[in-house]
Amino acid sequence: MISNIFERFVEQTPLTVMVRAIMAKIFATEQLEQLFEDTAERQYTRELLFSSVVGIMSLVVCGIYPSVGAAYKAFEKVVGVSKVSLYAKINGLEPKLSQALVRYSSAQLSSVVAEFTQASKIILPGSEVRIIDGNHIGGTEHRIKVLRAEAAGALPGQAIAVLDPQREMVVDVFPEEDAHAQERSLLPSVLETVTAGQVWIADRNFCTKDFLTGMSTRDASFVIREHLGLNMWLKKSSQLLEGWRLPLKLRIGNLLH
Repeated sequence: MISNIFERFVEQTPLTVMVRAIMAKIFATEQLEQLFEDTAERQYTRELLFSSVVGIMSLVVCGIYPSVGAAYKAFEKVVGVSKVSLYAKINGLEPKLSQALVRYSSAQLSSVVAEFTQASKIILPGSEVRIIDGNHIGGTEHRIKVLRAEAAGALPGQAIAVLDPQREMVVDVFPEEDAHAQERSLLPSVLETVTAGQVWIADRNFCTKDFLTGMSTRDASFVIREHLGLNMWLKKSSQLLEGWRLPLKLRIGNLLH
């Protein structure tokens, strides 16, 4: 009987069955727990599994439930711990785990995306393109006691995301718990991932001498809007670095490439 029901879904809504199978394979408990063991430095597993946390958070991220509390209420028996324990686990997750999960997911999904038409779309022949941008997570009105007298919402943190526009996937993320830290302080970590032949596209906030020269030494290229703070350094330089071109003047500003 169950087989007949399943076959009906395969015939009438094959895409949903395919997506469900892919998600089940990629986010299998064994895979996620191994990721946790390989990445976590401070946390360890007692009763609540990392895979259970990912499952609850995915329900919120996908819009199935409006909040972690609502998702927990629906799956309280499955989670198997108190709401306090769940929030404590989430609050204690190290930023490295978020980054590792994004990298793992994109690597696993690459072979799937390759079967779709956008995989044959060539943005820049001969080069891997990466688009980088930062985002401050929105302030929250859920206040801890020490912040209830403050007018502004508490800022949870920030992150720099790296998009592969050809596959239309976020392939990396660099999270930072300190929302007031300078975004550029994350660039050394980003630079470690740059490889030869890539082309990085970014706005002027990423236009720093160390970031640009670092990409040049790694035989990578960049298309970045020129920052006025870098202008004086370019003028003082006796010559542009090998492979650099003079900034283009566009309607939106100068572009370094």
